[in-house]
Amino acid sequence: MKIVFISIGKTNEKYLNEGISLYQRRLKYYTSFEIIEIPNIKKSQNFSKLELLNKEGDLILKNIKNSDHLVLLDDKGKEYNSINFSEKIQNWMLIGKKRIVFVVGGAYGFSKGVYQRGNEKLSLSKMTFSHQMVRLFFVEQLYRGYSILNNEPYHHE
Repeated sequence: MKIVFISIGKTNEKYLNEGISLYQRRLKYYTSFEIIEIPNIKKSQNFSKLELLNKEGDLILKNIKNSDHLVLLDDKGKEYNSINFSEKIQNWMLIGKKRIVFVVGGAYGFSKGVYQRGNEKLSLSKMTFSHQMVRLFFVEQLYRGYSILNNEPYHHE
């Protein structure tokens, strides 16, 4: 199973990039993992919120294949603890999902088209985090999920 993580904009903070790289390297032992960073829309201040959402949505959808299982990281999504998230990963593997795509939208979320294409929504927390921090939190939780599935001592209950 391949896992793809799509986000709008770059991660600018060095400490976040270092953390993301750390977990990306660790994930290599479990799964094929790719990060796609979609550049911010140039001169975004010239667009309405709806126009910006639609432009970002079009760029997101260009990176999605018809066969992909699309999971939107959204504050209104379902919340999992780490054990349940690892079980979710295992379930996707067991039912033969080939490519799971997780996506973080821009500052205003997702376009209507992306919501319609999404297969499910996942919330990392009821709290609000910066989009850059969400990237690190997600990659760490993905690694944690795989370490749980492999009975490794990373996660403690």
